[in-house]
Amino acid sequence: MSAALQDALLGWYARTHRDLPWRRTTDPYAILVSEVMLQQTQVARVAGRYEAWLERWPDEDALAGAPRAEVLSAWVGLGYNTRAVRLQAACAVVARDGWPRTAAGLRALPGVGPYTAAAVAAFAFGERVAAVDTNVRRVAARIGRGTPDELLGDDAAIWNQAMMELGATVCRAREAACDACPVADWCASAGRVDVPERRPPGSRERFEDSNRWVRGRVIAALAAGDGLPAGIDAERLRHALDGLVRDGLVADGGEGARLA
Repeated sequence: MSAALQDALLGWYARTHRDLPWRRTTDPYAILVSEVMLQQTQVARVAGRYEAWLERWPDEDALAGAPRAEVLSAWVGLGYNTRAVRLQAACAVVARDGWPRTAAGLRALPGVGPYTAAAVAAFAFGERVAAVDTNVRRVAARIGRGTPDELLGDDAAIWNQAMMELGATVCRAREAACDACPVADWCASAGRVDVPERRPPGSRERFEDSNRWVRGRVIAALAAGDGLPAGIDAERLRHALDGLVRDGLVADGGEGARLA
């Protein structure tokens, strides 16, 4: 990889990166919490919730011993509630066995996939491994000078953050700002990035029509102590409840439903 490209990206990151709370720590628990929260959830929504979570459960032991219903209640609004259950399950393993210090070892934890394992390994333990999320994969493909692993810099933690930041703020999927890109001089796609077309209105299911929306309404209502939410078609409600019980998020799928 070009040393000039590397210097340009790292220099840009040092000058312009967002000050996000999970970038100020090397604590593997705090990093794991942030990575799980950030899965398919916007950064702006996560920041405040992340800090409140760490105040309530500051380490893996605290989270492992927490009642599941409290964990689910604290997760309301972040979406994909099974993530909270898997996060707690992973922390239970760590509380018992200690932290794996490599991406390969972290992959064995419940709910920890390749990206999350690599991110924790790089950011907490300094392993030289590429953390390949959607942003990093897109940036590497557009630059056209190798895979994320081939582009990886010596300091994996900073390099991964820089690649993610570039993809999130400059080399975006639908609005690539090539004129503001620090590596445009080395990029095979500079000035001619293929931007995927937006779907026309009405061509995709409304979120309110999805089963995930109903599941979220049920969890939020139960967390608030309001019982099952009103105004939802009985068949949709039953389908959502069956899935929530099956996933271990709700106990008693009838009128007495409660958080597990």
